[in-house]
Amino acid sequence: MTEHTLTHLNASGEAHMVDVGDKQDTHRIAEARGCVRMTRAAYDAIVAGNLKKGDALGAARIAGIMAAKRTSDLIPLCHPISLTNVEVRCEPTEGDDGPRIEITARAECIGKTGVEMEALTAVSVAALTLYDMAKAIDRRMVIGDIVLVHKSGGKTVEL
Repeated sequence: MTEHTLTHLNASGEAHMVDVGDKQDTHRIAEARGCVRMTRAAYDAIVAGNLKKGDALGAARIAGIMAAKRTSDLIPLCHPISLTNVEVRCEPTEGDDGPRIEITARAECIGKTGVEMEALTAVSVAALTLYDMAKAIDRRMVIGDIVLVHKSGGKTVEL
């Protein structure tokens, strides 16, 4: 298989679930990150915990963890994985492009397939949760820069 072969397509070009039955169980780790850019007012309210809906940073962290656990229910053809650890961090920061919340998720398992989708899903849902909780203040928040930053375990070379 070349690195450009699409593993979720069979010889006829039909989508299918990849058979991982012959793979070895290994400790697999993936880390993803993303951010939500927002106005000063939204940022200040989130950081101070002054939103009518409650603690946005805590809710986003829990939502990200819950989403990682449900990834196979959300992404077609994604294997259900028994996660051994999921961590989500939501860190307020101020950059050249203004205030934002940086989100990092790390997912781990001992298994036959990786946890990249779980880490990416955790970041995405955490970001959506922040948006939902602060949209009354800023409907123009921008969710972006969601990217896999680390992957290890199995045969695939680390990022």
